[in-house]
Amino acid sequence: MYPYISLTKEDQDLMLKKIGVSSVDDLFEAIPEEVRFKGSLNMNGSMSEIEVMNHIKKLAKKNVNTDDLTCFLGAGAYDHYIPSVIKYLVSRSEFFTAYTPYQPEISQGTLQAIFEYQTMIADLTGMDVANASMYDGATACAEAAQMAIDSTKRKTVLVSKTVHPETRTVLRTYMECKNFNVVEIDSDDGATDASRLKDALSKDVAAVIVQSPNFFGIIEDLEEIGKIAHENKSVFVVSADPISLGILKNPGEQGADIVVGDGQSLGNALNFGGPYLGFLATTSKYYRKIPGRLVGETTDKDGKRGFVLTLQAREQHIRRDKASSNICSNQALCALTALVYLTVLGKKGLREVAYQSMQKAHYAYDQMTSRGKYRKVFDKPFFKEFVVASDMPVEHVNRGLLENGILGGYDLGKDYPGYEKSLLFCVTEKRTRAEIDNLVDVMGGIE
Repeated sequence: MYPYISLTKEDQDLMLKKIGVSSVDDLFEAIPEEVRFKGSLNMNGSMSEIEVMNHIKKLAKKNVNTDDLTCFLGAGAYDHYIPSVIKYLVSRSEFFTAYTPYQPEISQGTLQAIFEYQTMIADLTGMDVANASMYDGATACAEAAQMAIDSTKRKTVLVSKTVHPETRTVLRTYMECKNFNVVEIDSDDGATDASRLKDALSKDVAAVIVQSPNFFGIIEDLEEIGKIAHENKSVFVVSADPISLGILKNPGEQGADIVVGDGQSLGNALNFGGPYLGFLATTSKYYRKIPGRLVGETTDKDGKRGFVLTLQAREQHIRRDKASSNICSNQALCALTALVYLTVLGKKGLREVAYQSMQKAHYAYDQMTSRGKYRKVFDKPFFKEFVVASDMPVEHVNRGLLENGILGGYDLGKDYPGYEKSLLFCVTEKRTRAEIDNLVDVMGGIE
């Protein structure tokens, strides 16, 4: 690591002279004098490099992470095991410094990585095609809604309240800015209420959006919901946990038209919230509306295997009024991480991760609810997340867990009125039986 070397006064004067101004203040002439800040910033005085490093380390120690705590928190970001080979491979300079294939004819390595990623995501979701990666699962969902609106020429989107609350917030932001309608469908026993969904359908509904496993961890009846959506000629969008697809029937087999989700669990670290990546895959019927890029395989004039940008449906490459989206950055390094993760694990490995997560989650659920202090909230099949309730405030329970080195469950009361004393727990393949038993014992002792 190189220390930061600031500009000298001579360097600054030379740069100002080069651009034709006499002072730094001249660069801000466009800002009215009366609104410019004239005081001094509330900052510490200058420090030496050693002092700065020690100061930053001290600040960093205020954070605790999954190396310090046993994690039973999920709610969209998951503590799965990341094989050590992944960091080694994605840190190679040819991957780590590559950004985006603006010169595709000479970016063969980047294009191949994206092509292989797209192929695996398409296979995993049961779709015909997947695009280069999106920002995250929430924006991928919003882009899918836009695809449905563009395809059907309708202006209303139905989304289940069992979809991640943050995803629904992003969806509303996208839709409201374009004067489209978002209608949320209530749940019944933790799953999408099919009867209310039917009642909300109309000829103006472009898409029906559900998540499975949903935010409560429950596995939705996608086939039934898909039939309801298609009877109305609406696009059926499914948000999926990619790990769950190691053992669950994929959305494509259950009638989904577009599948989206967050790829963080595919080998990407939690990173205190990002960067992550979103994935988006669809059937061939809608591929012309897909945002971003599609990479295809071909042969060159000598018959050698090569890769090309087959489709770029964004305004930088085609007429603005024909562009599907202004999505411009593809999370290539995070997507490469997902690709390496899926390659290293293979089908059997992914199935094992999913199986262990599910089995351990059900063991934790049974142990937690069998002692009487914590109650079952829903009575539906779930994958690796589940909800329990108690007579104590969630904050009190989680504080007790934290004092024992455990990162506890998500407070559902933040997003769902009526669930103020309910916790959403997650158990992945990383958790041992001893850790689960310790969680149950500590929770049992909290008063």
